[in-house]
Amino acid sequence: MNLAIWLERRAQVAGATPALMLGDRVVADYNGFQARAAALARALRDKGIVPGDRVAIFAGNCPEYLVMFYGVWIAGGVVVPINAKLHPREAAWIIEDSGATMVFASPQLGAVLADVSAVGQVDVAGPKFQAMQVGDPLPCVPRAPSDLCWLFYTSGTTGRPKGVCITHGMVAAMSLAHPLDVDEVKATDGALYGAPMSHGAGLYAAIHVARGAAHLVPASGGFDPAEVLELSARHGSTSMFLAPTMVRRLLDAARKAGSKGEGIRTIIYGGGPMYGADIIEAVDWFGPKFVQIYGQGECPMAISALGRGDVAERKHPRWRQRLASVGRAQSVVEVAIGGTDGFLPVGEIGEIMEKGAPVMPGYWQNAQATGKVLKDGWLMTGDMGSLDGDGYLTLADRSKDVIISGGSNIYPREVEEVLLTHGSVHEASVVGRASVEWGEDVVAFVVPVAGVELDVVALDAHCLKHIARFKRPRDYVVVDELPKNNYGKVLKTQLRARISGD
Repeated sequence: MNLAIWLERRAQVAGATPALMLGDRVVADYNGFQARAAALARALRDKGIVPGDRVAIFAGNCPEYLVMFYGVWIAGGVVVPINAKLHPREAAWIIEDSGATMVFASPQLGAVLADVSAVGQVDVAGPKFQAMQVGDPLPCVPRAPSDLCWLFYTSGTTGRPKGVCITHGMVAAMSLAHPLDVDEVKATDGALYGAPMSHGAGLYAAIHVARGAAHLVPASGGFDPAEVLELSARHGSTSMFLAPTMVRRLLDAARKAGSKGEGIRTIIYGGGPMYGADIIEAVDWFGPKFVQIYGQGECPMAISALGRGDVAERKHPRWRQRLASVGRAQSVVEVAIGGTDGFLPVGEIGEIMEKGAPVMPGYWQNAQATGKVLKDGWLMTGDMGSLDGDGYLTLADRSKDVIISGGSNIYPREVEEVLLTHGSVHEASVVGRASVEWGEDVVAFVVPVAGVELDVVALDAHCLKHIARFKRPRDYVVVDELPKNNYGKVLKTQLRARISGD
């Protein structure tokens, strides 16, 4: 089934419903959305795009992004969304690796991309693109569940990014699990795009199209916490996907403005660690608006979910442990913990593995990398974690981030959680440093609360009070900010390089 059928069906039953919005302005209702996408599909076909061809998108968030998605899908093509914050040379490499025959780029990004890429560009909001949305509609090209719809390139923090093959069936499974396991979606809702549409936020478009919700793109095109609060208050019943660092910024802005997040119905967070102190603070301020998801590009948005009830629960005897988890397996996957000799029992830490309809068939033209992560139908995530007796999955760390000191495993997240309970610490990240004596030493990079002078001696005493001595940091490095990638994840590779002198 071609995902674009959901747009066609929604236009048939509720065509006059607002669909695409830029700030408060309605850009298109569902009839207009469908007509533009179908006309774009015809234009793509006329330019030689055939089913299976890749079409890259190098642009910031804008209503046209969804027209591009659905226009390409109607034509049977595959979208290759590229984060707008990447360097043009990085974008050009993705375009080349994917074999994209066309790229949509915003005027500014297209101008710099032209210097490093031979693929022709079309302005996202320019006259060429507008002309492609006028003409006879192309009927939706049939697609099988195994056909590609999206080529997602990983963030590439440890080398060249890999292209994750995402199929129509994967996105359909992820989307249908959303109202079962994550959050109900209604036609009266507004999906607010604060995070990049090239990533998880864009993946959630499909279920919101199927349900007929409005798609709200902030007028700035980016994530401005004050703008998000104001737009949500005006529209009402908004939901959004945010990285944990974005949640922190939204909370800080709301407190400053005295806003309780009026109009926000749901904030789905994921894509990185949300520390206990931060989510407790966020729930205390905003109320029960939060849902956590755990997924990877290789199994997008669909490994596990921690519902709003669990996130807001404070009476259950194990509420803190559950809040520290990433919830229970979503309905469309199986989750297990693997060790060197097979599956591990409840409570033991090993590699998280899953199988099911949302799991990728492999990496784009990279059989070697595919063979490393897909084993007997299971996706080996590279994340370490454990399952409890009630099925709650708790992450320890990425396998590559585990610190081995004196023969003992130390999970950085456990140390980071303790650091963040100290009142002077705003952000923290823990990495290992080579040690002749111990193998590795624990080093903590710490960002103080604004206006506070951090007392390292007091912070060390705080750690000794709450975790075993061998887990406490050997050194504390006070920094103004932590290096992050375009999705808000802390770049531990840069922190390791800093302390190794590389």
